[in-house]
Amino acid sequence: MAVRPRHDRYGFPGDSRSGGDDPCFSGRDVRNERPADPEGAVDVIAEGIRDARPGEIPFRLCRAAVQLLPVSGASVCLRSNGVPVRLGASSAEASHVAEIQATLGDGPCVRAAEVGVPVLASDLTAGRDARRWPVFAQQATAVGVQAVYSMPLGDEAVTVGTLDLYRDTPGRLSEQELRTARLVAGLMTVALMALPREENGGAGDEPWLSGLAADHDEVYQAIGMVMAQLGVEADEALARLRAHAFAQDRTILEVAHDVVVRRKRLDPG
Repeated sequence: MAVRPRHDRYGFPGDSRSGGDDPCFSGRDVRNERPADPEGAVDVIAEGIRDARPGEIPFRLCRAAVQLLPVSGASVCLRSNGVPVRLGASSAEASHVAEIQATLGDGPCVRAAEVGVPVLASDLTAGRDARRWPVFAQQATAVGVQAVYSMPLGDEAVTVGTLDLYRDTPGRLSEQELRTARLVAGLMTVALMALPREENGGAGDEPWLSGLAADHDEVYQAIGMVMAQLGVEADEALARLRAHAFAQDRTILEVAHDVVVRRKRLDPG
């Protein structure tokens, strides 16, 4: 069983949630256009975020990562208590794989956020990586992702999120490619720390984060409702939401929404 992609939620090119004008859908193989030197990588990143609005920065950096590295997609998530908050992705497919990890509560993204170091799953089709995350590996490969490289965002003391890179064939990143991935992750960290939040932004700032996090707010509301309905602790309530989402072939965001609007009530036991 695989959690199906929801294109209405994740968006196709032109949709503001996925960033629009995505090179992954353009028919152009941007991986053949990778610069061979770090200075060229910096130039690609700088050009990619030029004149971007705050809410577009995560998507733009994900798109730059796809152009710079031998990957087919990228997403960025903020770490949170329970479910990672997806901020941007290079494509609907990359966004969907991020939501698979959020629904399962398992995978390279979750592990990288926990340990604060890169987690590189170079082959999800067989071997150690497939055994380490068997359910995630099955669902990721079902939608064409065969390798995942998760880069922590933050510093040695605090991990604020992850940049997750997806590849449609197994394989390792070279040392130079890993340095480039770290460079993009470092710039992503700086960008996220500099972006305005609704509560402290200036008059001209875009309250972008509150809109992106709205779906995840419903997860926490649903956790509270399940706690009250079933008399369980928060961890158990989240586990039940995840189990129901997996059993119903849905994402945790979808199930949480149904609980909040009282379309769905989880049964005890």
